[in-house]
Amino acid sequence: MRDGRATKMLQIILFTKPGCHLCDAVEQTIRRVREDHPFEFNARNILDDPADFEKYQHEIPVVLLDGIEIARYRLSEDELISHLLKK
Repeated sequence: MRDGRATKMLQIILFTKPGCHLCDAVEQTIRRVREDHPFEFNARNILDDPADFEKYQHEIPVVLLDGIEIARYRLSEDELISHLLKK
């Protein structure tokens, strides 16, 4: 609890698609960081949703933290940890 309130689990969404090597690298980074810094993680295949495809077809991988974009194309462990600690 923080300030008497229950702490909400942070949520990471990775927009990806099959065969995207940059996406694979970012997903590995997210999974490594998650071992020491708990958060919810959801990888979303942009081919499954026409709106996601329209928005991100030329931009993946894109990483959102609680709905706010924190990375596009690349993400290091240090960058992700820094964003998590700011929340």
